[in-house]
Amino acid sequence: MQHLLTLVAAVPPLSAALVEDVRRLVDGAAPDILSHEEAVDIPVPARPDMAAVGAALEGALVDAIATPVEGRRKRLLLADMDSTILTGETLDELADFAGLKQEIAAITRRSMNGEIDFAEALRRRVAMLRGLSLDALERTWARVRLTPGARELVATMRANGAVTALVSGGFTYFTERVAALVGFDAHFANRLLDDGEALTGEVGEPILDRDAKLGALRALAREHGLDLSQTLAVGDGANDRAMLHEAGLGVAFHAKPVVAADARARVDHASLRALLFAQGYRTSEIVA
Repeated sequence: MQHLLTLVAAVPPLSAALVEDVRRLVDGAAPDILSHEEAVDIPVPARPDMAAVGAALEGALVDAIATPVEGRRKRLLLADMDSTILTGETLDELADFAGLKQEIAAITRRSMNGEIDFAEALRRRVAMLRGLSLDALERTWARVRLTPGARELVATMRANGAVTALVSGGFTYFTERVAALVGFDAHFANRLLDDGEALTGEVGEPILDRDAKLGALRALAREHGLDLSQTLAVGDGANDRAMLHEAGLGVAFHAKPVVAADARARVDHASLRALLFAQGYRTSEIVA
């Protein structure tokens, strides 16, 4: 068997009957349990028709990810921050303290859906925050919540020798703190400019956009002597598409429709633990 189809239930138990239906559909071998009632691998002779698998899973809170057997465990993780490692958008939360959350969130949605240029949208949103007191940054940080499975994903991959990096179209004020909290080896983001008391409404140039995220993936792989096939990238927005397409395993995580539509792998229901199961990690190997 050259490929594996991994099924992950967002809410266990994973139905044995459903697993058997999918196994028959893809002409797979006996399932290998990765996590009791949560995740299984189904060995398959070739990459399955994921549209057909999706149709078989319709209505179930179960994700399916197909991967080749060879080179399954990745040596580099590059993760988006907002709405991926974190449950929300830090810029939208920051805007709440300026009374502009709805207006700025609307621009964020259009940007993440690929409807407007990311750099243009970022400059526009930051300009709207001119004069906002710097204490709003700390107040926004107090609202931050990690996506379930974030710590496990990073800790487990690091324990197995992988390099982990956070790359965000957001701001270094937050990536620095998230990287320390979760355990990333490195972080990259944009710089909010201030005058020592308030935001100036400007962002440092150059803007870290989709091309910069792709550049970070390539540069980190090169720095650590890795082929791109040995990399894993995860994100949810239009500015993540380039790195998702080029990574060995690119996962659209609870992604915007434009991103999910052409992703080779997607997680629509489960937590970030699904990325570990997609690499063949078992429950006993996951670092809490």
